[in-house]
Amino acid sequence: MQRDLVTVTLVTFNSSPFIDRCLQAVFQQEYRPLEVIVVDNASQDDSRSILSRYQRRIHLIENNKNVGFAAAQNQAIAASLGQWILTLNPDVLIQPGFIEHLVAAAEMDARAGAACGKLLRIGRDFAIPDEPRIDSTGMYFTPDMRHFDRGWNRPDGPRFERVEYVFGACAAAALYKRAMIADVSQQDGFFDPDFFTYREDADVAWRAQLLGWRCIYTPQATAYHVRTLIPGPRPAVPAIFNMHSVKNRFLMRVKNMTGDLYQRYWLRATARDLLVIGACLLLEPASLPAFWRAALCLPRAIAKRRIIMKRRRASDEYMASWFRGSQASHPLKTRRFRGSRAVSSPAGPSAGPPIRTI
Repeated sequence: MQRDLVTVTLVTFNSSPFIDRCLQAVFQQEYRPLEVIVVDNASQDDSRSILSRYQRRIHLIENNKNVGFAAAQNQAIAASLGQWILTLNPDVLIQPGFIEHLVAAAEMDARAGAACGKLLRIGRDFAIPDEPRIDSTGMYFTPDMRHFDRGWNRPDGPRFERVEYVFGACAAAALYKRAMIADVSQQDGFFDPDFFTYREDADVAWRAQLLGWRCIYTPQATAYHVRTLIPGPRPAVPAIFNMHSVKNRFLMRVKNMTGDLYQRYWLRATARDLLVIGACLLLEPASLPAFWRAALCLPRAIAKRRIIMKRRRASDEYMASWFRGSQASHPLKTRRFRGSRAVSSPAGPSAGPPIRTI
């Protein structure tokens, strides 16, 4: 049987410490057919020299300036032919069978538009640690509208061995279905270029949920992620990333927040907003440009919101179930694996999103 083409899309920007090992792991995957598209955002290090070694195996797009992760990924997706798109960061080292297992998981449910695996932490030398700790097993949202990677920095264990629905996938290594990309993309692409970098995957996940698409997590697909920007004290993060983080948290809310969610969680969400604004004014003035940049993007964000809400399919109750602040996940009927085959569990029906009549 002819298998679907998977396109791996990578964005590089001064990624020379990682990109060679990353590509080696991709080409060691047994899954076929496979195409690889790399967009380089005007790297100033040896990234392009390294990429030149793969010129017969990759489609390379070279930008003359850094257009950001979101816009560059959109370039790669537009040039791709695959029925599945695997967005991959250069600092991710996928393990054998990663692509195979992601595709198998996504095919469990016709309404699954995305799949993610178990990302584990790793150092910059790509030396696999003796004690595995979680980097991401998908994302979750809290009632104050913050999003996090499930399991971040926790020891790997039985909690993360279930195949289940999660809110969305970390774009460091996320598999997206072409049909879902076509359905949720907006006039300027799948990832919102106004975000430039940071939170663009959470924005996509929220929009996809509103439009009735699911995301499946499978522990069989494992990879290691250096994560050059880790959660922690904000002064340790470059100022430009903190600024985009502030800007994008408000743009994401403008585009995707429903009236029901706001009514349920307005106090906690507003308290968090005031805390962010106060911190920018008093402690982090380098992030203040986020507010005028958000204002410049606001007309586009409002126009996108109108389209999203007009096409919304998920019910209020279903959406609220994801904003619990308890690393929310929904059970999947198929949970256990026997060899490489999924085996139905008697635990009950899968918890898919109720569809709202509009």
